[in-house]
Amino acid sequence: MSVHDQRSTSASGGRTYRSAYTGLLPWQVSERRFKPVGLGRRGLDPGEVYRFLDRVAGDLAAVHAALAASRRETAVIKDALRRWQTDQARARDARGRER
Repeated sequence: MSVHDQRSTSASGGRTYRSAYTGLLPWQVSERRFKPVGLGRRGLDPGEVYRFLDRVAGDLAAVHAALAASRRETAVIKDALRRWQTDQARARDARGRER
């Protein structure tokens, strides 16, 4: 994460990271061009390349973290739904035996 990242607390109480810049879009990565280095040298400016790679890595880490959080939340919701369905089935069975 870059030094511009700020830690904040989400409404659910978990930690999230808010960045000073918006996330990269796929077209920004595919269309990114780097300036050549100065006269007499070949290649790209290493500092510029490394800054961009750090940004891509940070965005990928954020996406993976969000995906993991979403999967955990989905598991919790599915578990709650299963418990609710089981409770409803038991209540329905109990009402059927009372009649």
